[in-house]
Amino acid sequence: MGIASKYLSKIINLNRLIKKLIMALFDSISVVTVLLISFSLNLNNWQWPEEELFLIIFGAPLIALPIFFSFRMYQSVVRYIGFDALFTIAQAVTLYAVVWGLVSLMSNHPYMMVILGIDSDPFSFKGVYFEGVSRSVIFINWMLSLIVIGGSRLLARSLFKDNILQNTRAKKNVVIYGAGSAGRQLSQVLKTSIEYNNVAYIDDNLAKDRAYINNIPVFSFEAIEMLINKKRVTEVLLALPSASIKERNVIIEKLSLYSVHVRSLPSVAKLAEGKLKVDDLLEIDIGDLLHRIPVEPNDILLKTKIINKVVLVTGSGGSIGSELCRQIISLEPKRLILYEISESSLYQIEQELIGINISNIEIYPVLGSVTDSKRMNKILSHYNVQTVYHAAAYKHVPLVEFNQTQGVINNSLGTLSAAKASISQKVETFVLISTDKAVRPTSTMGATKRVAELVLQALSKQNHKTCFTMVRFGNVLDSSGSVIPLFKKQIKAGGPVTVTDINMVRYFMTIPEAVQLVIQAGAMGKGGDVFVLDMGKPVKIYDLAVKMIQLSGLQVIDKDNPDGDIEISYTGLRPGEKLYEELYEGNQVTKTDNKMIMRATEEMIDWDSLKPMLNDLEELSVGSEHHKVQKLLEKIVPLFQSKKGNDQI
Repeated sequence: MGIASKYLSKIINLNRLIKKLIMALFDSISVVTVLLISFSLNLNNWQWPEEELFLIIFGAPLIALPIFFSFRMYQSVVRYIGFDALFTIAQAVTLYAVVWGLVSLMSNHPYMMVILGIDSDPFSFKGVYFEGVSRSVIFINWMLSLIVIGGSRLLARSLFKDNILQNTRAKKNVVIYGAGSAGRQLSQVLKTSIEYNNVAYIDDNLAKDRAYINNIPVFSFEAIEMLINKKRVTEVLLALPSASIKERNVIIEKLSLYSVHVRSLPSVAKLAEGKLKVDDLLEIDIGDLLHRIPVEPNDILLKTKIINKVVLVTGSGGSIGSELCRQIISLEPKRLILYEISESSLYQIEQELIGINISNIEIYPVLGSVTDSKRMNKILSHYNVQTVYHAAAYKHVPLVEFNQTQGVINNSLGTLSAAKASISQKVETFVLISTDKAVRPTSTMGATKRVAELVLQALSKQNHKTCFTMVRFGNVLDSSGSVIPLFKKQIKAGGPVTVTDINMVRYFMTIPEAVQLVIQAGAMGKGGDVFVLDMGKPVKIYDLAVKMIQLSGLQVIDKDNPDGDIEISYTGLRPGEKLYEELYEGNQVTKTDNKMIMRATEEMIDWDSLKPMLNDLEELSVGSEHHKVQKLLEKIVPLFQSKKGNDQI
């Protein structure tokens, strides 16, 4: 079979035109051979035609091929041929048989004989005389042509798809979770795949247990371990496009106990297009492991500070900033100003927004730093900005810990610069994107963000037009600083997956949900508000790593499973990190109109007391006096529990 596989693989890789010529040559030989057999069957004896019948028999391809080409029989890829293509072949062969029959019957007409140069005597077939071609020959020719032409395609499909390709590349045994219409549709697609072999369905409907769908058995979930062990199942494909988030969470949680790669079908809307492909299967979104059920947003709150307003987003090329821009553009602002210090990031988000800007909203990409007060004032004034979302910040805890003074300049003093410019230019709303690390901070990054909050709280007490609001939340999935992309990269590389500490926990939320809540919280601000997003239950980083490994179809190496695939190693707490994060101090929080958003009450410093400390902070940071900077941060943020002895610049 190895030699046959080699040659058939060469045929598969031939030029498409050469394949068409081979198929046309085969069909030409087939129609001639079928006619010879048809005449012989009609006479109950193998006969070779005399000279008079040569033109009728050997000229058949001149009738057949134009008809076959007109029906596009040579356009189909043989190894993927289906019922529709077979029906087309049947139509083409039937038309050919009818046309050939008419030509053959007419060939006995005297005028036709003269044209063809045939004697008017009855045709002879090796001594057997008859007038013209009998109707039984026409019928036999039609039946045999259908069998040979159609059957040859089915045989080729079987050879190329099942025997050859299956031997050249081992298929993965997979189970489809969901025996409904989507599951059946996926199973049909897998039949043409060279990678997957659907060995069973799993369905929660017990009425389907032990039933068969197209010769594929259906089992309840309890059979999953048996299928993994006996059928060597390596992947589970979720065919549940209409399942609720809660239902998907339950299923994924159950599957996470087994080392199988889990992927899912796209949404119902995509399935409705009727063009499902194996490539459409999606990796399980890590968000499915958080057990979060997003709350429907309040459309009024979403649009209040955006619709028909000039909006500016600082840090517009970052993870949060870019998602803010995506959602803002859909809420129809008058203008959207993208303010970003990174040229490449600014270009990327601008191009993306141009592609989704169906309302032709004015988009202006502006290069600049929030620490440049003159630039900020100029931009706010020039575009008559009404709403500012301040997402520009350094967020990587260890990096900011090492580059302490730059963290202060960008996060704290940059916020001060942007806020004062907003006051000067009479901006209506200023929303700061803060972090849970600002609560009882142990890192410079957290402390600088708390200083930024204190700045806005103090300024909000001054008599001016700008309404300052702060929105605090934890980690977001797949952001530039998130652990999720790192885990994915490490799993793909074969490990090890690095976890800081087995007891470390973090709050997680998807970027779109966080931004949606930020926009709504900003609309509820009255001045100096600190809003805290409901992040749900904290997630243990170790558990998250284990689930990601298992849902990738791999096993964790540990003392109970030394032959696993991926090792989890512990790196210890990095500078500025802590095991647990908090969203607010104590229990001083109140509810708002959105149950996912809370208002925190926290101590603040009045502007007259804060201003001289900020002046000193700026002078010391610009001078890279990091030791004095750290002491001043501890004075401004008394709960700052800094780690001593770290190298800082």
